[in-house]
Amino acid sequence: MIRRPGAVLALLAFAQLIISLDYNIVYVALPDIGRELGFSAQSLQWVVSAYAVAFGGFLLLGGRACDLFGPRRVFAVGCVLYAGSSLAGGLAAGPGLLVGARAGQGLGGALLFPATLTLVGTVFAAGRDRNRAFAVWGTAGGSGMILGSLLGGVLTQAFGWAAVFFVNVPLAAAAVVLAFALLPVAPARAPGRRFDLAGALTATLGTTSAVFALVEGPELGWTSGVVLGAAGAGAALLAAFAVIERRGRDPLLPPRLLRERNLGTGVVVAFLYMGTFGTLLYFLTGYFQGVQGYGALATGLAFGVPMVAIAAGSQAAGRLATRYGTRPTLVVSLGIGGAGAVLLGLSMTSSASYVALVPALVVLGLGQGAGYTLMFGAAAAGIPQSAQGIASGVASTAQQVGGTVGLAVFVAVANAGTAGLTGEALRAATVDGLRTAVLLAAAGIALTALAALRFSGSRPVTKVPA
Repeated sequence: MIRRPGAVLALLAFAQLIISLDYNIVYVALPDIGRELGFSAQSLQWVVSAYAVAFGGFLLLGGRACDLFGPRRVFAVGCVLYAGSSLAGGLAAGPGLLVGARAGQGLGGALLFPATLTLVGTVFAAGRDRNRAFAVWGTAGGSGMILGSLLGGVLTQAFGWAAVFFVNVPLAAAAVVLAFALLPVAPARAPGRRFDLAGALTATLGTTSAVFALVEGPELGWTSGVVLGAAGAGAALLAAFAVIERRGRDPLLPPRLLRERNLGTGVVVAFLYMGTFGTLLYFLTGYFQGVQGYGALATGLAFGVPMVAIAAGSQAAGRLATRYGTRPTLVVSLGIGGAGAVLLGLSMTSSASYVALVPALVVLGLGQGAGYTLMFGAAAAGIPQSAQGIASGVASTAQQVGGTVGLAVFVAVANAGTAGLTGEALRAATVDGLRTAVLLAAAGIALTALAALRFSGSRPVTKVPA
């Protein structure tokens, strides 16, 4: 039994909120950043890409570190990296330092995300307590991504672009202090366990190269030498990683873990979830700004409805999973989210008012929030406590890569018919492309629900103690 479980859960949700905020908070500040720091049109994307590449590339390393050094220590190191990198980003006077700061934030996220996920999965008892903990954690994660868009617009308009970095400094610093006061100390490392340096290097470099290729492919072209070189290097390094893991005595990622039914299913579900739900925020932003003409602040405010719906879905998911079981609740949640995506795609027209989109945004948000809350817990169910960190890292890596792949595919679909157009013709083609991308994402969500059927069933709690 942990002391002050409510305070522990609040801290973990707070840390997850920091990670989610940083995913999107810089988007609306990009025009100001590019203008004031002298980024070129091509290099400006690295303000976003540096975070994505570092975050996706180091997740396995972060998960393994949780198992070997304890999630509390990794949590604290991740927060320190966030605070320091955010301060450096806000003070940056040129493109190089800002891109480096964003990479530092991504590394902090790669440590902090599996640490929070591991703590939720090990500190709280299976059943009602853990379902409730995942509901609170999922609420922070799901709504934080949308809150980032709102907060980014408000801060940029009121204080300038640097504020989207400075806001993280006191938040992350407070989390470091609270971590040592609230989070439990990890048990001593079992004798004979080691870090697996060869596995860590090949996994991190291989994943980073692969994520780099996926991020840069749409911008540089999939046949460019840089992209093909990164993809080839990533494939070779990951193949070497697989060989090292099969032969190692204490591997970074024990091959038997991927044969676990729930974790293997969780990898597929997390990949598909982020490749579908995770892209919709991008397309909604494009619709609000490119079609409806919303400014940064109005776009942020427009995400208020889906943020509330995501929070409601996340909170309901924990209670429903306790009563009916995780698998059926997750499958139904994904089905509801898919229906919301279909409704959204059909509602996106050149003349649609915001009010006309609200029913679709509510249905989509309810399913999206519930699905995010449940899929990570389902993936880690049955995994030994000593391997919870690396299991969290694997599921998180699948999520990150899935989001990158999905965005590359659906952006290509959305932009396919817009080349050479201007004025009203461009606006109409933009709407058609966005609608097609959203409806294809809905089909992907249906596949995600089918994949989730493979999770092992969990027994519902038929009688909940008072």
